[in-house]
Amino acid sequence: MSKPLLSSAPTVINIGLQAFADEIASVGGSVVSVSWKPPAGGDPETLARLGRMMAWPAAAHRRVEQANRDAARRLLEARPVVRDIRRAGDVIPGMHERLVLHAGPPVTWDRMCGPMRGGVLGALVYEGLAADLAQAERLAASGEVTFAPCHHHDAVGPMAGIVTASMPVWEVVNETTGAAAFCTLNEGLGKVLRYGANSAGVIQRLRWMEQQLAPTLRSALAARGPLDLRSLISQALQMGDEGHNRNRAGTSLVIRELAPFLVESEHPRDTIAEVLRFLHGNDHFFLNLTMPAAKCAVMSLADVPWSTVVSVMARNGTDFGIRLAGLGPGRWFCAPASEVDGLFLPGFSAADAARDIGDSVITETSGIGGFAMAAAPAIVQFVGGRARDALRFTAQMYAITLAESEAYRIPALDFRGTPTGIDVVKVVETGVLPAINTGIAHRDPGVGMVGAGLVKPPTECFREALRAFVDRHDAEARAME
Repeated sequence: MSKPLLSSAPTVINIGLQAFADEIASVGGSVVSVSWKPPAGGDPETLARLGRMMAWPAAAHRRVEQANRDAARRLLEARPVVRDIRRAGDVIPGMHERLVLHAGPPVTWDRMCGPMRGGVLGALVYEGLAADLAQAERLAASGEVTFAPCHHHDAVGPMAGIVTASMPVWEVVNETTGAAAFCTLNEGLGKVLRYGANSAGVIQRLRWMEQQLAPTLRSALAARGPLDLRSLISQALQMGDEGHNRNRAGTSLVIRELAPFLVESEHPRDTIAEVLRFLHGNDHFFLNLTMPAAKCAVMSLADVPWSTVVSVMARNGTDFGIRLAGLGPGRWFCAPASEVDGLFLPGFSAADAARDIGDSVITETSGIGGFAMAAAPAIVQFVGGRARDALRFTAQMYAITLAESEAYRIPALDFRGTPTGIDVVKVVETGVLPAINTGIAHRDPGVGMVGAGLVKPPTECFREALRAFVDRHDAEARAME
């Protein structure tokens, strides 16, 4: 006599489509669904490289692991301090009067997005290289101006990231290595050059920053002495900042450090008052300090042979680009910049938005910003989402990083260190992309800021970087048998 195949309702582990689980549950079965997807999204070319890498002998894997430990150690040991405020043309390596630095990987004038074009035009007028925006546009297209990424000149710039010779810049030094990084002073939000605005008011503010703000702050900094950014960022994270789009605590800490020396300086009283009002009204002022702090930290990753750590992430509104520590400083891996999912200012919508832009993602590269969102749940009021999302984003980042910061800790996670050191192999294998929060510029030049939000970088640049890494090292790795 035949026996029934099942004597009771089945208990099934479902790996794959949810529809399979639903069908079993509908007939009384017990189902446990496992979230799974093939590594590299099932991309055959990338899977082939992962397979080749997995087949490397143990000696090659030890070489990669040691290189990654070295890279992570360099990040964790960075000690950024603010040394000075200087004229860009006097301190940024290779800077000259007709060089315009921009955010992201290399891009030519004909491929620049609207906000970057707007920033370039405003900067040319500010520098006196053009009398008006029309003349600036002709000059920009003429080939008589050189464009280069900030990252190629030890600098970083938020949003469009425009830096020209006359602009004052922070000089931030990693005391562990001696490397210096540079960044302009933050203009505030709204109609500002970094968002592509270039009206007479924008130019006037830039000149005030050059002629009044920078000299006043510089004298206070000289009297006070270097600012320990590692300490300030650590404090700010425990006060509700994350170091990218929420910098209220960090800005307040800087004011606290400099205010006594400002009022004791020999600058006119009305100038000091204007400077303090500007700082008080600009919650994002600290961003232009967290960025060079991150930059001078990741500069130690410029060339770490055999390391799979991401040493740079940056975007120019056209392309999103990354670099790998193990492939040297000269090679970018790029894919089209993503659209930002965000909250918009009244009168604007997603139809007005430029694509993802700016060097500020250097904060995430170093282990703060979106990676530290759990420290700043209130940021969701600025970029969208729910407070629990901030915790979730940070938790996910531990899956794609190699270390936890010893200095930057998150109270809501029992003071766990922020996830640090993005491993391109983990990104590709898991499909978990770096969490990034960002501002949103209008797609047209000259308009300015229209919102802020969250963005996922393109997967392809990480896959391309991994494929290049395996191709570079495959022969040598196999020879280690």
